[in-house]
Amino acid sequence: MKILLIGSGGREHALAWRLTQNPDVELHSAPGSSALAALGKVSPVAAENIPAIRSLAAEIRPDLVVVGPELPLVLGLADALRGDGFKVFGPSQKAAQIEGSKVFAKDFMIRHSLPTASYAVFYDPLDAKQYLEKTSYPVVLKADGLAAGKGVAICGKLSTALNALNSLSSLEAGQSLIVEEYLAGEEVSFFGLTDGETVLTLPSAQDHKTIYDGDRGPNTGGMGAYAPAPLVSGALEKKIVNDILLPAVTGLRVEGAPFCGLLYAGLMITMSGPRLLEFNARFGDPETQALMPLLKSDLAETFYRAASGTLAGHQMEWSPMSSACVVMSSEGYPGPYRQNDEIRGLDAANARPGVKVFEAGVGRREDGQPVTKGGRVLGVTATGPTLKEAVDNAYAAVGDISFKGSHYRKDIGMKAFNQGPLYPV
Repeated sequence: MKILLIGSGGREHALAWRLTQNPDVELHSAPGSSALAALGKVSPVAAENIPAIRSLAAEIRPDLVVVGPELPLVLGLADALRGDGFKVFGPSQKAAQIEGSKVFAKDFMIRHSLPTASYAVFYDPLDAKQYLEKTSYPVVLKADGLAAGKGVAICGKLSTALNALNSLSSLEAGQSLIVEEYLAGEEVSFFGLTDGETVLTLPSAQDHKTIYDGDRGPNTGGMGAYAPAPLVSGALEKKIVNDILLPAVTGLRVEGAPFCGLLYAGLMITMSGPRLLEFNARFGDPETQALMPLLKSDLAETFYRAASGTLAGHQMEWSPMSSACVVMSSEGYPGPYRQNDEIRGLDAANARPGVKVFEAGVGRREDGQPVTKGGRVLGVTATGPTLKEAVDNAYAAVGDISFKGSHYRKDIGMKAFNQGPLYPV
């Protein structure tokens, strides 16, 4: 099977690694990376350059196109490729609005009675300012559009909210804003792989979004994840599927936007049950890095079935092990960051049993020496019979790796170990 994978980051490296476990897969990727080049052929075509991707697909003639990042989906890449006759794992532009516009997503949640926080929408920062001066705290501010995980601010007082308002309004994604009720609880990522009708659930995961230990500091694209999340019991999983995931897939289909791909529900597990924070229209990053080592069945077949509308009766097989991913980032991230620092110890880390280092922001010099190229550089991932062992294995591998200015959180998985009784469902 010839597969064209769109993307270049750690999520795409994890997907490519799992896809190529099938020896019949011939992998092509665009724009790709040095890690993806080791798994197949790379074409340096930007993911959001739809005409160029269409031309590349016409040249390669893949049996399946898998779209990793959100931006090309929101720009309509899946529609264009389907129009050219290709099978695509990834939602249409209309369906991808579920991530591309938080206003659309919140209104969709209300239309379909999905449990979520109360909210108000503002198209003028002055109107938002007046609202913030009168509301009670804490609140959450969100930019409407795509902001690479950085368009959200939790504000405990008016001065913080006004600063966040100024920052978010200056973003291209912040031309409209949401002020949302703050929800207390534990955040969980839950995933449904779907062809628009049949939904296959994946293990739950917990992401760590802020840059510093203890969930402090600015939001990032994600500093680590673990799976499955012990918080999500069988009863809670059933409630999430029945009250959120299935109604969302049905709702999109009813609204003329059937969703083919991976629907990601960002949830807050509160004392009154699960509440929706957001939807994403693709695999999470770094949750994918934690999930792929647990998958035992053929990912290529599953993606092809989803793109063909034939998921009914299909199953995905998962390991009973646990997995943890620790992200190593460049100095300065999520702001301006260092680049081109030599990375040492990748071979030693990858040689550890149960460890796989996924490359997110790594380049290679002509002599083959890996160097830092992005804000999030590596997703150091390990499995273990228990979550504690998976976390310990991941941090042992992190200890093998070094580059100037490297940063990582020291508390990935700690909230799972410190949990008290599960929230009621």
